[in-house]
Amino acid sequence: MAPMMRLILGLGVLVLILSAVALGLPAYVTATRSVVINAPEYVIYPYLNNLRRQEEWAPWAVKDENIKMTYSGPPEGNGAKVQWDSDVAAVGDGSMQIVESDPPHSLTLAADVKGVQGTSNFELVPDGAGSKVTWSFEFESGSSPIKRWKGLMLDGYIGEVYEDGLEKLKQTVESTRAQASPQTAPVVPVAPVETPAAGTPEGGESVVPEQTPAPDAPAAEAPAAEAPTQQP
Repeated sequence: MAPMMRLILGLGVLVLILSAVALGLPAYVTATRSVVINAPEYVIYPYLNNLRRQEEWAPWAVKDENIKMTYSGPPEGNGAKVQWDSDVAAVGDGSMQIVESDPPHSLTLAADVKGVQGTSNFELVPDGAGSKVTWSFEFESGSSPIKRWKGLMLDGYIGEVYEDGLEKLKQTVESTRAQASPQTAPVVPVAPVETPAAGTPEGGESVVPEQTPAPDAPAAEAPAAEAPTQQP
């Protein structure tokens, strides 16, 4: 058998093996990552629901400073869409469009990440003094062996991207919130006000109170002069 024929047969057998293995792979894959942010849901939600604000934390914008973002539809809520083009292989091209907005609890987007089309979801729930934000990507490969192999690698790629994005979102929300918090003014001690003592004016000079003269005492009676003694 010619070497070329052997190569072709070998490739054919490999394809059959990969296809058979793909049949055993899940047809539905979900990649999920979460983070706890020290802020209530209503503070975090606008960073997700407004696609233009995603530039402040989106992982693809962080990985490529020269990424081209194109927006269409309303600025936020249902119908808002963003498409990005990047020459960085780790980012590639993609798009997202909001299809269901339920503030401040959840957000659903139709996503296309480097040719992998699926559904991107955000869920926000209270967690202690803050909120837990869960970002997931759902991918349905169907019966296609190629898509099933893509689904097998989805968690490794999407998971890393989502981790970076959620961490950047946490930093952005918490730092912005800290800067907006009112600063407590320092307490300046107030010197006690001294109450002037009685008889002392505000200027501090001593005042001698006027003495009320006592009523005139009756004058002492002068002793009566002795009468001269007459000599006989």
